[in-house]
Amino acid sequence: MTRSLCIEYPGAYYHITSRGNERKNIFFNNGERKSFLSYLKSGHLRYSAIIHAFCLMNNHYHLFMETPLGNLSQIMRHINGAYTNYFNTKHSRRGHLFQGRYKAILVEADSYAGELSRYIHLNPVRAGIVPLTEKFSWSSYQYYIEKKKKLDWLTVDFILCYFDKDNLQDRKRY
Repeated sequence: MTRSLCIEYPGAYYHITSRGNERKNIFFNNGERKSFLSYLKSGHLRYSAIIHAFCLMNNHYHLFMETPLGNLSQIMRHINGAYTNYFNTKHSRRGHLFQGRYKAILVEADSYAGELSRYIHLNPVRAGIVPLTEKFSWSSYQYYIEKKKKLDWLTVDFILCYFDKDNLQDRKRY
């Protein structure tokens, strides 16, 4: 069976997900999550990936990413491949960590960006892991509400520009 075609072009926006093989955990502790974030950072630095939102669940992750160079497959090969090598070495295991290829849904950023970032950030609440989004440490939401110091590779302004900077009510509704 062949892989489905992944549409790539400069300036494309994607909702990306990848799940653990057999729905098994891909993160067992915070150190592993920090390592994954370091691969997101290196994907940004090496391949110009623009990451607008992320959420790291136990057995999968979500990304809202923009590819100015149209190189999604390179970026994802780097992120998933490097993390798999790290994980397998750490746990003395071999083989696939992720269930097949990542899933990349091409999205229209202007009309869908705010909704997609809300969906990504609400994932742990909908899964019953935390009662409130701000209680989950492993998503970009903490950086959106300025609860954590901004990451140099995370772009929050794109989403926040949809909300009036002077209208605190708009930001709270987000």
